[in-house]
Amino acid sequence: MKNRRKRKERKEALMRILILIVSGTILTVWRIFIYLIIFVHLIYVLVAGKRMKDLAILSETWNTQWYIFQKYIIFLDNRRPFPFGKLGKNLDEFKK
Repeated sequence: MKNRRKRKERKEALMRILILIVSGTILTVWRIFIYLIIFVHLIYVLVAGKRMKDLAILSETWNTQWYIFQKYIIFLDNRRPFPFGKLGKNLDEFKK
């Protein structure tokens, strides 16, 4: 019984390495895109004097997915991150 459990844990650890590589790469590329959004959003707020809800929500979606990814990689949670699992519901909501 212990050997079966150990094999299962090893298999899960190997799967996490694969997920680390794939999800980590996707989220890192996505992060670069988010940095561009932050810059555009800052310029827009300076010029227009108001925030863009859609850009804030998109940035929060990345933030939530990064959080789910980190929890999975450090063995805190077994919910698999994007793209191996569903996009999680945003942790925070847009506030005016």
